[in-house]
Amino acid sequence: MKEKILLINIDSKIPNLALKKIEKYYLTCGAEVFWNSYLHRDIADRIYVSCIFTKNKWKCEEWKGIAEIGGTGYDIKKTLPDKIEQVKPRINWGFTTRGCIRKCPFCFVPEKEGMIHSVGDIYDIWDGKSKDITIMDNNILGLPDHFKKICKQLRKEKLRVNFNQGLDVRLVNDDIIKELKSIRHTQYYFAWDDDSDLLEKFEYIYKHLNQCSVFILVGFNTSFDDDLKKCNELKKIGHRPYIMRFETVYSDPKYIQLARWANQRHIFSKMNFCEFAKTDQGKKKNMGQLEFM
Repeated sequence: MKEKILLINIDSKIPNLALKKIEKYYLTCGAEVFWNSYLHRDIADRIYVSCIFTKNKWKCEEWKGIAEIGGTGYDIKKTLPDKIEQVKPRINWGFTTRGCIRKCPFCFVPEKEGMIHSVGDIYDIWDGKSKDITIMDNNILGLPDHFKKICKQLRKEKLRVNFNQGLDVRLVNDDIIKELKSIRHTQYYFAWDDDSDLLEKFEYIYKHLNQCSVFILVGFNTSFDDDLKKCNELKKIGHRPYIMRFETVYSDPKYIQLARWANQRHIFSKMNFCEFAKTDQGKKKNMGQLEFM
């Protein structure tokens, strides 16, 4: 009888790479693998649970004692067994580096993965068929020679890349711009996570790459006014901000409203925040709901 493996993805909205590695490992061993199926909870031989965000750690409680539980949101020190970690799912989604050169206080990566280092290239991710690939590296520009190698491979295979974790704007220079302009790509993403003055860098980026998206972490060590100012300054340059609420303000009405304004491109381009806030409040009054501000 085949071994039955149950995989539980608590909160990841993108492919959960750890669970994908576990899936491929056990399928190769001849097991049956089931995803997020409570019907198989009592008959599974092994259960693996992954939680990405600490705010959802409580959802793992029901699996204690009957499952292997891991993920950054549950235990940043817990790792996969080597025999599973070495598996290459090749789902056109994955990492070519781990770790980071930064030590941002809100980020688990330095503690969990250490200093940036190479763990592979596009051939460890790409299935050989797709024309699109997503690279999840946290700071690929921290290894410039490796980055150039990856770009060379992307050009060779004519792949369109999405650096979905964002690129470090502080590391961008003429050589990096040359590489970025030489490859097929989706929208380029950068980040502005602290109170550093990066306006000149973002103006430089716009001059060479045109409009890009900029992740803005809000509610961690910046004020609401600071975050709103960043959005307005990026808008003047021509970029699009994307608000990412820190968990302590995730349910704060004013930050929710800021995100609704900035993250909806058609609204962000047509009106400023004050105009949106008035319109948004008016809609809520008509619906008999509480005002946000």
